[in-house]
Amino acid sequence: MTQVTKSFQNFISLLYPDLCPACGNTLLKNELFLCTPCLFEMPRLRNHEDKDNEVSRLFWGRVYIHNATAYFYYTKKSRYQKLIHKLKYQGYKNIGLEMGKMLGKELLQSPSYKDLDAVVPVPMHPKKEKIRGYNQSEVIAQGVCESMGIELYGKCLERVEMHDSQTKKNRTERWEGIKSDYRITDKYEIKGKHVLLVDDVITTGATIEACASQLLLRESKVSVAALGVTGI
Repeated sequence: MTQVTKSFQNFISLLYPDLCPACGNTLLKNELFLCTPCLFEMPRLRNHEDKDNEVSRLFWGRVYIHNATAYFYYTKKSRYQKLIHKLKYQGYKNIGLEMGKMLGKELLQSPSYKDLDAVVPVPMHPKKEKIRGYNQSEVIAQGVCESMGIELYGKCLERVEMHDSQTKKNRTERWEGIKSDYRITDKYEIKGKHVLLVDDVITTGATIEACASQLLLRESKVSVAALGVTGI
């Protein structure tokens, strides 16, 4: 980078400073994505080394999940809800990519995730993905793959039905609404492989249950990771 280019970039930064997507404060030079206070105060779960953690217990008696974890506890009206909202609805793909990298780096520290073969994102219905421009879960999965050095199975699952918002439904209502919405494709061979199913936020776990049930039909080993989890 030439001195002229660097000076021009510094000038642009003065006019249009980078802002923390969680709180809106201006990022300092050493802050690449989130500001230091937002990183420090994030309600991290740090439960990836505990096989019987809160996220895993969501699936007990429902579907066999080898390991399950989430990066932080998701609560409504928090600054971290703003992060997910910007990722899903305002085109901030970099949030998913960068947080996916953070999640992947954390999983690398756990023996339970050492033998992963591939990462499978929770799919979005093609019509919705076309409107949004991308699948946020796939963007997160890309970040996880980048940190962990494993392959992305981007279209291993597909969503064949689309419903109205499920956010106000309970676990049973969600499961009844989506249990047949997903199916596995023949794009990848996953038999006997350990795959990591990735989503943005786990609420009741019904979506993960539906997707994992399809993966298990091919005799794969399924683990789960999400950025956030709520309702635990």
